[in-house]
Amino acid sequence: MPATERAIELAVAAAHAASDRKAEEIIALDVSEQLVLTDVFLIASGTNERQVGAIVDAVEEALFHLGAKPIRREGKAQGRWVLIDFGDVVVHVQHAEDRVYYALERLWKDCPLIELPPDARGGRGEGDEE
Repeated sequence: MPATERAIELAVAAAHAASDRKAEEIIALDVSEQLVLTDVFLIASGTNERQVGAIVDAVEEALFHLGAKPIRREGKAQGRWVLIDFGDVVVHVQHAEDRVYYALERLWKDCPLIELPPDARGGRGEGDEE
């Protein structure tokens, strides 16, 4: 059974919020066939710890407005890889270096991608501040 409409709605809202905070390479994976605990993994990258925190805050605020509250959050203090579990959707916000190292996309490569709107896919590094 594919991801629920609610899970997709939350994933798209989270992707928009992340994109608004200049997250990079935002993808959504339908993991509903592989996992019983969640339907969607949303993965986004930030270029530094401060940006990772800002992305996490924006995602939590956006989903709160849709009635979704985090069940669990891990890693925010370090700002390298933050996992936010909303039940239907698990959001992974990773520092760009950690994303390359852990390669979640590779681990879940058998799961179908959920098409995100173009304005919710984030950037690919153009215009980054150093």
